[in-house]
Amino acid sequence: MENSVSDLIDMLYSMIQDAWGLPLGAEKCVIERDKVLNLIDEIKAQLPGELNEAKRLVAARNEYINNAKREAESIRKVAEDRARQLVDEQEVVRTAKSRANTIVSSAESKSSELRQVANQYADDTLMRTEQAISEALNEVRQARSRFRSLSGTTGSSSTADSGRKVADIDLDD
Repeated sequence: MENSVSDLIDMLYSMIQDAWGLPLGAEKCVIERDKVLNLIDEIKAQLPGELNEAKRLVAARNEYINNAKREAESIRKVAEDRARQLVDEQEVVRTAKSRANTIVSSAESKSSELRQVANQYADDTLMRTEQAISEALNEVRQARSRFRSLSGTTGSSSTADSGRKVADIDLDD
């Protein structure tokens, strides 16, 4: 079962929050490096998926717009061919021109509407992706802030277990 980015960040926060503090090191603690690195790797692996989905949507929107343009061009060419066939009679020519203009106008209107809908869909999707990334970043910032405030009050331990690796986490920029 794959955890969401939010779950992974919560796990990372808990791991840091529960870490042993170092003596005389208010901003430092002991954590299991492998576990933290694995969580960060999982987060890094999942974020590109959301970005790839946004890119896929933009590409799909562009393809949709190109198809609409080709359809409009095809309709315009059909209308022009039809108009040339009806050149023999003036009334028929006027009717053909009017109808061709209506078809072209309708095609352009449909193309414009399709483009607008596709743009709105892509924008909404990108906005949701941006919000998700922003929320994740805010959670990391909040966790970092909480960690800073808690690290000054965290109890300290003198040594690490033999099964743990010691990592100094200095949160100053």
